[in-house]
Amino acid sequence: MDRAQKEKVVEELGQIFESSGVVVVAHYEGMTVAQMQDLRAKMREVGGSVRVAKNKLAKIALEGRPCASIASYLTGMTVLSYSEDPVAAAKVVDAYAKSNDKFVILGGAMGDSALDPAGVKAVAQMPSREELIAQIVSCIGAPASNIAGAIGAPASNIASILSTIEEKAA
Repeated sequence: MDRAQKEKVVEELGQIFESSGVVVVAHYEGMTVAQMQDLRAKMREVGGSVRVAKNKLAKIALEGRPCASIASYLTGMTVLSYSEDPVAAAKVVDAYAKSNDKFVILGGAMGDSALDPAGVKAVAQMPSREELIAQIVSCIGAPASNIAGAIGAPASNIASILSTIEEKAA
């Protein structure tokens, strides 16, 4: 890899560290190509990505970034998992680590906050952006449906009373 290619990789990694909601660093030593492809596919499903890069280039890319504290995790065979959604990558990585003992979470960063392995698990247990939106919509929609039910209830009560009176008169 020549100098221009290294500079391009450092720039790409810098953009990843800058724009991602969460970046998780893990060891993947001993994983097969098929297992790595499975991890990549799962990350793509949630809008995330997986990137293997030289640790030295990743450390250079981290300089001056808010998540520079994760540089200490970049030793050995490391893989970066990241997504714009602050929870998506953490959920996939946490689930994958449970099913594959060769995939070991070292830590990560969420914005300028460093995460240890327990922190990554905590982020993974949070609801995703889509789940939060669904919860907010249901909270907003619930009072409206209650009002509609309350408005419609007297009309149905009147209708049942009228039908009962009609049956008695007949």
